[in-house]
Amino acid sequence: MKAHTSFRIGGPVAMMAFPVTTEETIATIQAARRVGIKPILLGRGTNLLCGDGELNYFMIKTYPGLSHMEQVGKNGILCGAGIPMRQVASFAQQHSLTGLEFAHGIPGSIGGGVVMNAGAYGGELANVVKQTTALDENGEVKIFRGEEQEFAYRSSVFMKQKLLVLDALIELAPGDSVAIQAKMDDFLARRKRTQPLEYASGGSMFKRPQGAYAAALIDKCGLKGFRIGDAQVSEKHAGFVINRDQATCEEIMALVSHVQRVVLEKTGFSLEMEVIRLF
Repeated sequence: MKAHTSFRIGGPVAMMAFPVTTEETIATIQAARRVGIKPILLGRGTNLLCGDGELNYFMIKTYPGLSHMEQVGKNGILCGAGIPMRQVASFAQQHSLTGLEFAHGIPGSIGGGVVMNAGAYGGELANVVKQTTALDENGEVKIFRGEEQEFAYRSSVFMKQKLLVLDALIELAPGDSVAIQAKMDDFLARRKRTQPLEYASGGSMFKRPQGAYAAALIDKCGLKGFRIGDAQVSEKHAGFVINRDQATCEEIMALVSHVQRVVLEKTGFSLEMEVIRLF
């Protein structure tokens, strides 16, 4: 899995499929369900930490297969689960549609973004995703609209019910393409200036605890730069745990556990991982 995740960590999985259409994806999932296998959809592999040994999972990779995208009406964009969020943001800018600028620098796919309600710089997918198509536990196609998606901070009905997202309809507003590009450029410049993009990572390691910020708490505890093997709390942004070179999942988790323990002891705040674990 190290070749399929942004952390560049993980052992081999039992099976992996690479469907190229939505129909192939549905058929693959339904076939797996019929024989009692629960597949996992994998997009860009961001926000995911996989174990070092053999992983007894069936992964269905939606990228680059499910990367279709088309304009729907004047302000809508229908996106396949595998398409990168930043590609959709660029498509919106080219069509003078505003509301998705925040996603320009987010490395993940639309499918994973919808499941976790990805967001940045005051924006989140909950504000723009009008409708989502997903498969339930029985392999049946279901459409979720508006509040049925149950978006919350880094959560959704798709996460709670372990639904497999196939595509999403994003509804934006008319805007000025030059102004949209300028905003996207600003967000990207901020990311490059403040985040350790030069290293492999899973993005923000911890969720924001109520009443505080994870990075500020970690920095306050003197943990910025703390290292176990090749796993390290980023010196640029304490909310990121980076793989400096050949870090293992074991090292990452040892580091995470240490950070959680120290922060709890010194501040009283409990840090919950935002990165999904697959062991």
